[in-house]
Amino acid sequence: MSRPLLRTVLYVDDEPDIREIVELALGLVGGLSVATCESGERALQCLPDITPDLVLLDVMMPGTDGPTTLQRMRADPRFANIPVVFVTAKAMPAEVARFRELGAVAVIAKPFDPMQFGQQIVTIWEGIDHGRA
Repeated sequence: MSRPLLRTVLYVDDEPDIREIVELALGLVGGLSVATCESGERALQCLPDITPDLVLLDVMMPGTDGPTTLQRMRADPRFANIPVVFVTAKAMPAEVARFRELGAVAVIAKPFDPMQFGQQIVTIWEGIDHGRA
């Protein structure tokens, strides 16, 4: 089975500066459309319109945090199979294990290298079992 192309990414973070850095970093990946949201709640509202291939979630956000956003995505059949990557300062081994148990396909630690970020996302995408994600 051929791997689907990564075309659309949704990045969710309450920090506008980090959203902008991620947009710029992912903009270096050719053919990739990047949408951003400032909260988990907003992301859940936008998902039907964006239908991203991949969601990148900050963990610590006011209101609906990353883990809660992921749980709500998994509870909705329309979004249950969208792969999610947490982008977080909370990247100790126990936290990473917990995020994977919640259904995240990967965790990227903050701070990250913006020049490497796009390639990290592509590498993660290529490693996903798209029949199961």
